[in-house]
Amino acid sequence: MSWLSVWGDYLPTMLDGLQVSLLLALISISLGYPLGLLLGLAVSSENLAVRAISLAVVEIGRGAPALVVLYLFYYGLPKAGITMEAMTAASLGLVWNTAAYSSEVMRAGFQSVHRGQIEAANALGLADRHTFLRIVMPQGLRSATPGLMGLSIQVFQATSLAYTIAVPELMKAANNLGSRDFNYLQVFVLAGLVYAAVTLPATWITVYFEKRMNRAYA
Repeated sequence: MSWLSVWGDYLPTMLDGLQVSLLLALISISLGYPLGLLLGLAVSSENLAVRAISLAVVEIGRGAPALVVLYLFYYGLPKAGITMEAMTAASLGLVWNTAAYSSEVMRAGFQSVHRGQIEAANALGLADRHTFLRIVMPQGLRSATPGLMGLSIQVFQATSLAYTIAVPELMKAANNLGSRDFNYLQVFVLAGLVYAAVTLPATWITVYFEKRMNRAYA
């Protein structure tokens, strides 16, 4: 059989796995980014306890490999009497990982706002809360947007780790097909092409958007 014929047989199963991968990425981003925003603000808090706890959450989330975090939720928590479905464990692990990285991206965006604008707002008598919400946050998030878009691509690629705890995502589908037919070369080449079909357009969009923003700030 030709490669195209084999791929035609495999593709429906691959696309079913891709739907799960995209759902997992969507959950991770839609929950991870708001949580990352809160963590980014908490890390900059003047309250020492809040800053210490949030910093620990961020550093563990960034320092531990995402695979270790997934194993912790799926295999580790049952020892403490907490069991969960594989999809739930994978979602929680990736949300934590996404929140930790996105918090640093957003914090860097907030810090990029020129200090003079904050001083000018203070001179005009604007409260700190209003200064942050009306001046720092809009500009900071705009600066962080290219980084967050790039992080989204990495989050999608990281969903492949969920295969190790039996989530039926794209890599799991590819591995099942490979185990069935022992045709690993054609299976994994197709899996790579399916991943590329998502990540390459997303990368091009990110680069285009970043160039547009650079021209706007020039």
